[in-house]
Amino acid sequence: MREILETRNLTKRFGQQTAVDHLSLKIQENSIYGLLGPNGAGKSTVLKMIAGILHPSEGDILFRGHPWSRKDLGQIGSLIETPPVYQNLTAWENLKVRTTILGLPDTCIAPVLHIVELDNTGKKRAGHFSLGMKQRLGIALALLNDPKLLILDEPTNGLDPIGIQELRGLITSFPEKGITVILSSHILSEVVQTADHIGIMAGGVLGYSGRIQPGENLEGLFMEVVKENRRGGV
Repeated sequence: MREILETRNLTKRFGQQTAVDHLSLKIQENSIYGLLGPNGAGKSTVLKMIAGILHPSEGDILFRGHPWSRKDLGQIGSLIETPPVYQNLTAWENLKVRTTILGLPDTCIAPVLHIVELDNTGKKRAGHFSLGMKQRLGIALALLNDPKLLILDEPTNGLDPIGIQELRGLITSFPEKGITVILSSHILSEVVQTADHIGIMAGGVLGYSGRIQPGENLEGLFMEVVKENRRGGV
């Protein structure tokens, strides 16, 4: 299986503070990679650099074997922080705004609404959606350009158990559709049920990266990495 994304010594500084410190990781195509770490570990900063929101201070990002460029954003979808949803518009109308911006045909809308199971919301405005439905609408927006890589930052934050289960089922369906997923979380148990590879960050450092092995003491590994590297991150 080939790699869709690789970072080499990826570093981000904000003034005198190093938020991400020489991070090197490899993410295989059609996999789900869980980026774990406590709040402030640097996870969101990593994802923002991959999504083109932040510029690295040092290091390289390779996408599908070549140096990352802004042209690659056409193959990358992301949901980072709050879903960019217009509360007074329906799900279809929210997607229509995005297709207009991206210059995509309206025929892209129905398939992604079906994927995230929002195709029966009709004229209901997004402001009346549950948090889980808003998250799924945010993912639909990220899927409009038919990405090969989908970046999700803490996608289950604030969801109830039913919403988490529904979102987990959606995320695990993506690799068979040819979509690689990177998701961040500070909740170990949630990532273990979703991802097949994990990376553990603390203090801006990637302390561990590898495939999830049956019977492995991931909680002990997580705590060990955090204790060794924890400091004030972003």
